[in-house]
Amino acid sequence: MTRQSRPRLIDVARDSKVSLATASRALAQPELVNETTLKRILASAERLGYLASRTIPASRAGARFIGAVVPTIDNTVFSHTLEAMQARLAQFGSQLFVATTGYSSAAETEALRSLLARDVDGIILVGAARLPETIRLLEEADVPVVLTWVADERFDAVAIDNALAGRLAARHLLDLGHTRIGVVTGRLNNNDRQQLRVDGVRAELVNAGLALPEWRISQQPYTLAGGRAGCTTLLSLADAPTAIICGIDIQAFGCLVEAHSRGLRVPEELSLVGIDDIEMSAHMAPALTTVHISTATIGECAADKLMARLDGQPFERVTQLPIELVVRQSTAALR
Repeated sequence: MTRQSRPRLIDVARDSKVSLATASRALAQPELVNETTLKRILASAERLGYLASRTIPASRAGARFIGAVVPTIDNTVFSHTLEAMQARLAQFGSQLFVATTGYSSAAETEALRSLLARDVDGIILVGAARLPETIRLLEEADVPVVLTWVADERFDAVAIDNALAGRLAARHLLDLGHTRIGVVTGRLNNNDRQQLRVDGVRAELVNAGLALPEWRISQQPYTLAGGRAGCTTLLSLADAPTAIICGIDIQAFGCLVEAHSRGLRVPEELSLVGIDDIEMSAHMAPALTTVHISTATIGECAADKLMARLDGQPFERVTQLPIELVVRQSTAALR
């Protein structure tokens, strides 16, 4: 049988008129499926030649495999989320497969296709903005999906209010008297988390009778170097900002390095605010003012939701986790 004609688990699920998760469970954990449904699935598998085309590894018996697709593991935010997610899934006897996309929507589609071809029992994704082809894959596969960071009514989700994160940062700086506020963020195209944060900053400024012109937004990589480059761009403006909000803490660290290299005192001459509150933020000099997000809780909650969905247990479809501004020493009143 050729690779192209080899039957897939999704073919078995369609033929037996069950979800992909149920078909997977019938073959890996038959004791969890009622007898009538199990017989129908096994008959479909035999008729299609699925069982003859593959052998389920003994290592998978009784286990569930979950696929997680994230932009990168270089970013502490995502690595912490994955670590907590993996630990929680292990408590359920499940294993986690991770694929990275490099912030590419096309790469996400390919990663998802690869995971589905491996018959994963569930998928965890970051954000809600994705290509129509990716949505089609998810709908056709009929695999339980949990989104993280941003909610979408079509899927279960563990979200935060990204727009509020931007608003909290902007309101803090406005309360300190700053009116020229710049933003260093990542690429906004197909990144709903960062777009919502920028939208929140803009909304708060507009409420104060101010604006956030495009030239005060610098889109840069999510790195120290990206933060430095963004800071350089903003400080070169004729009406340079007196305060900068960064999409993630790492970029704020880069801004801090660039400010120090220019002899600018933080916060006396430039205030900096990050978003995420990673561990290092409290130990910088000065310690970084930032919006706290519990990344570990995102990972744990996503795992809990997926397991509840697979087990048919009641759960809250969408959970929005609280966030809060943590004021430290990198912001001060305008002088």
